[in-house]
Amino acid sequence: MKKLLFVTFLFLSFNLLSYAPTLPTVIYIPQAKSISYIEKIKVDYEPLIKAMGLVESKCNNSAINLKEDARGYFQIRKCRIEHYNNLTDKNYTLQDMHNFELAQEVFLYFVYHDSRGRIISPKSYETTAKNWNGSGPKTENYWKLVQAKLQLNRANT
Repeated sequence: MKKLLFVTFLFLSFNLLSYAPTLPTVIYIPQAKSISYIEKIKVDYEPLIKAMGLVESKCNNSAINLKEDARGYFQIRKCRIEHYNNLTDKNYTLQDMHNFELAQEVFLYFVYHDSRGRIISPKSYETTAKNWNGSGPKTENYWKLVQAKLQLNRANT
């Protein structure tokens, strides 16, 4: 009888162990930090942003061109802000362009959007700088100034 009880006990013990809940196996796979399209463009255009900032305002966020009523680092004018606001449903003002992050947002928008707000492939540095400056013969001179700052920046790094 003792043997039968012992065998029954062993049988039940092994049986219970096979049904006992186990801790789930958790495998943690760290996710690579993805960089957004906009962040990538920001990184790719950083040298141009610096060069254009040097030409436009000497990288001064407080700069004001009274003759053109242009503001901030990128010397953004009211017509550019209105165009940007119409395309994006934002409500930025000319005063907002003294904030570098907002001004950069406006600048980068026109790097990867056309004049109608359609997404395009980012433009070359030359096309970006010339489009930012406007049109006409002075645009070629502007690009030469930006190029000189780009080369100066490369030489200093």
